[in-house]
Amino acid sequence: MFSYVPPVEDYRFLLSEVLSFDVVMAEMGKDVDTDLAIAVLEEAGKMCAERLHPLNRHGDEAGSRLIDGEVHTPAGYPDAWADFVNAGWPSLSASPEYGGQGLPFVLQLWLDEMMSATNLSFALFPGLTRGACEAIMVHADEALRTTYVPPMISGEWTGAMALTESGAGTDLALLKTKAEPQGDGSWMITGTKIFISSGDHDFGGNVVHLVLARLPDAPDGVRGISLFLVPKYLPDAEGRFTVRNTMSVGALEKKMGIHAQPTCVMNYDGATGWLVGEAHKGLAAMFTMMNAERLMVGIQGLGIAGGAYVQAASYAKERLQGRSADGAHGPVAIIEHADVRRMLLNIRAFVEAGRALAGWTALQLDRAHSHPDAAERVRADALVALLTPVVKAAFTDMGFESAVQAQQVFGGHGYIREWGMEQYVRDARIAQIYEGTNGVQAMDLVARKLAMANGAVVESFFDLVCGDLNIGPSTKVGEKTREALALLREATAALRGAAVDAAGAASVDYLRLFALVAMGWMWTRMAGAARNGTAQHQAKLAVADFFADKILPQAHSLAAAIAAGEKSVTALATDAF
Repeated sequence: MFSYVPPVEDYRFLLSEVLSFDVVMAEMGKDVDTDLAIAVLEEAGKMCAERLHPLNRHGDEAGSRLIDGEVHTPAGYPDAWADFVNAGWPSLSASPEYGGQGLPFVLQLWLDEMMSATNLSFALFPGLTRGACEAIMVHADEALRTTYVPPMISGEWTGAMALTESGAGTDLALLKTKAEPQGDGSWMITGTKIFISSGDHDFGGNVVHLVLARLPDAPDGVRGISLFLVPKYLPDAEGRFTVRNTMSVGALEKKMGIHAQPTCVMNYDGATGWLVGEAHKGLAAMFTMMNAERLMVGIQGLGIAGGAYVQAASYAKERLQGRSADGAHGPVAIIEHADVRRMLLNIRAFVEAGRALAGWTALQLDRAHSHPDAAERVRADALVALLTPVVKAAFTDMGFESAVQAQQVFGGHGYIREWGMEQYVRDARIAQIYEGTNGVQAMDLVARKLAMANGAVVESFFDLVCGDLNIGPSTKVGEKTREALALLREATAALRGAAVDAAGAASVDYLRLFALVAMGWMWTRMAGAARNGTAQHQAKLAVADFFADKILPQAHSLAAAIAAGEKSVTALATDAF
């Protein structure tokens, strides 16, 4: 396995030349500039390359284990967590009000990318904790916030969310976990949850679960769901968290990948918990956490692709096989073969555009939280909501495809454990499934997000893209993106208000088309910035041309599939399957 190379110079290019980072920070009155941001990202890259990447294969092979009811993560993980916490990484973008550093979210998202590239199992611990903190800060009362948020932000405690039950996955209306009042403001939670990532571990400290359950008087359906904070440890008489709550790990799921991550079956046997937000309105509170997690999961796909690319490109430049294209000499490094270059460029074209789009989206989230203009905060928040299902689904689909292509570059060596490529493929697969499957994300985009503000949000995004396409000299990628945007506008008009079957038949293709346009937009911006003839800029222009020639033409076939409608999807009788 080759060493991981953090993409710090690409981050520098994006911040300084594409995303106008210093200008955005100045607008929000933040005392952060590109130099500080790069210094943070450099340290983050070192931590990922030197601390997390060496643990990845061992963690995969050893896995987390359940021994006498206690979770044991692979050797080295508790120490790595302690180092991660002592360096202050859990608090990077968290609110200073609760002990966070308050740095821009774009730095957090790119830290997530590098952690996912080097050790996805580890990356889930801080990511889930951050999402739980978001929900608690937005919806819980002051007592819960001041008690639980600061130690979660510091990394002393961790978080998890407990939604799924064996009979209630995406359809949360079917969940059966119960909550009964105990007369002192707390509730008794009884039920079993499955697929609970980071449900327990041996890092020390508390594990704070956010659990969906039903009150005794709960109405049927999702309107009857409430959210509860259920900690592993309860306070004793002196306020120290030493009393074991009546919750336990019944089993660890045996999974295709992310073996070092303890994915738990959790039993709540009359466990003590506290209501977060209003009764019967837990789903809205939980979606605060889930929306944050969906962005994080999209970045997992991006990170996997970037990490796999580093390995595959390094291998392709060293592996000797075959003769040169003109047959004059050999063996040559396989990077000389057109098909190998095609696969590597497919990955790189996604990774660099995805990294840019992730950065742009993260800056919109920063604007939504901190911009002095209330109207600008609302606008930015709506754009993040629109792009969240696109980032989650497209990045994880393309991340998995990239991992498979990187594995293919290795040939037979990619199929064996030694090089780490088969682990990338196995680990990447879950990101397409959890936090709402990618089909659900596509339906969310078509059925809900296109309708926001009566379609004004998506139209404002299209106008933003179109405005950038009209700035500066014409480029190949800009012209191809303009064509794809026209197709996307037509598809959007056709799907607005579509019936359920029509929306469902088109939604996955539509989301892919949307993602291609968004990435073409980013490549147009990057190509426009790459004008000074440096090696980095020349490489950007070359990959932008590849994206225009080899990837953006997919927009036409996607548009044709969308226009074909739902008839061929619904025609086959159910019994014929």
